[in-house]
Amino acid sequence: MNDADVSKQIQQMVRFIRQEAEEKANEISVSAEEEFNIEKLQLVEAEKKKIRQEYERKEKQVEVRKKIEYSMQLNASRIKVLQAQDDLVNKMKEDAMKELLRVSHNHHEYKNLLKDLIVQGLLRLKEPAVLLRCRKEDHHHVEHVLHSAKHEYASKADVHQPEIFVDHDVYLPPAPSHDDAHGQFCSGGVVLASRDGKIVFESTLDARLEVVFRKKLPEIRKLLFGQNAA
Repeated sequence: MNDADVSKQIQQMVRFIRQEAEEKANEISVSAEEEFNIEKLQLVEAEKKKIRQEYERKEKQVEVRKKIEYSMQLNASRIKVLQAQDDLVNKMKEDAMKELLRVSHNHHEYKNLLKDLIVQGLLRLKEPAVLLRCRKEDHHHVEHVLHSAKHEYASKADVHQPEIFVDHDVYLPPAPSHDDAHGQFCSGGVVLASRDGKIVFESTLDARLEVVFRKKLPEIRKLLFGQNAA
């Protein structure tokens, strides 16, 4: 083999090695690019997932905030409705209390009412002797009906007429006035008690109104605001 053949063979080997190197380099480049694309895709998908999770978290926060705000607004509206209902009921009670003041203006009817209240109190107490308190302005009315009240009670209870001691030292508060709107007041009626003070029956017009109003309140609210308001 001469030098030319050797040189030719060496060149063929070099070309072969170079071709293999290029092919190997291409394979490495393609593989690296594929790995890069896969990794890039994974990173992109991971970021997308992270963004979606963050969006879902914020969306849930917004929904929760909306529900809380709606609940607060709903509760505030309910409170306003209940307050308005209470205001109306209290206004009715105030109007009724004002009407009570007119009861004592008709002296004839008021004296009969005082007698009935005294009889009811005696029937509740069933005591042979009682202490009676009234307003100072009602003192003469009470004295006027005292005898007939004792007689009616004795007839109804089938007992002897009781002793009734009218308290001339301590009177019930007077009717409310503009000068003392926040002080104690009494629209009329009487308070009866046993002589030892252990049993007390309050039969003032204000106490009667309070009892009736409390008892009838569910019916009143039902009439004013409907079935579910009672």
